[in-house]
Amino acid sequence: MEIFKRIRIIDFVKYSGYGLWLSVALVVGSLVLYVKPGFTPGIDFAGGNSAQVRYEQAAPIEQVRALLEAEPMFKGVQVSEFDSVQELLIKIPNTPALEGKNLAPLLESTLAPSGTFEIRKLDSVGAKVGNELKEKGMISLLLAFISMMVYVSFRYEWRFALAGILALIHDVIITAASVIIFEIDLNLEVVAALLTLIGYSINDTIIIFDRIRERMLSDKTNDIRLVINEAISHTLSRTLLTSLTVFFVVLTLYLFGGAIIVGFSLPMLVGVIVGTYSSMFLAPRLAIMLGFNIEAYHKKESLKQKRAQERAKLRQQYEGGRV
Repeated sequence: MEIFKRIRIIDFVKYSGYGLWLSVALVVGSLVLYVKPGFTPGIDFAGGNSAQVRYEQAAPIEQVRALLEAEPMFKGVQVSEFDSVQELLIKIPNTPALEGKNLAPLLESTLAPSGTFEIRKLDSVGAKVGNELKEKGMISLLLAFISMMVYVSFRYEWRFALAGILALIHDVIITAASVIIFEIDLNLEVVAALLTLIGYSINDTIIIFDRIRERMLSDKTNDIRLVINEAISHTLSRTLLTSLTVFFVVLTLYLFGGAIIVGFSLPMLVGVIVGTYSSMFLAPRLAIMLGFNIEAYHKKESLKQKRAQERAKLRQQYEGGRV
């Protein structure tokens, strides 16, 4: 299936110069956001309790907040609207007064004056478990990066491999910053989104790198810019179809999955856009900036083919009993 019936060679290398400056600005802005205001750890990582409460009428958020703050055991409580005006999300830090107690009846008795409601979901995570989940989440991201680094290092010339890894880091940095911008708690859903993005983004880049390598071997031209432009132009339909398919699936999750899955769907929406852009405009440009020499590559490939032919000739002589 093709979006474009006629393939038009677009000068992606030329436009990637502007994209490079955009990427630098986005990465710097993202790093600033990491420092201030920084991530807000969710219950998964920080520990504590969260309750999803649904009222029959519009939730009286101010009254709920006042009732909870009046009780010492609910010190530091946070109350916010969740998905609709009838639902509230209540976050309660771990305190000695709540240790070992059943939270549901305590909430029901404390909030009884606020109206008729039901507790739809109640999560509790201890501080020790939260730290373990945070460590395992970070280790998962690190191992995913290392695995991708090993994979592309064996598959491509080192400049292309390094360019692919740098583009991948770029995607994760910007996508993670979107979690801060949209005020999403950092939890296991966000880690799952970043892990998914790592696989999606490197796959998108590899498709383009494979076509670039094919063009380099078949065209025998020494103009790397022309090779990159032709390769990306020929894979443009495939790249856009894949990206749009993933984008619309994740968009459906975001629109109809509710607030409970927004920690996965919203970062993935940003990640699909950033990952597609970096595969076409950033990764190939970085390979050029790292000093990739297509003429030297052709010489190296010619030498490899010559050695392979010599080995094949020796094998034939050996099998024919002439050696």
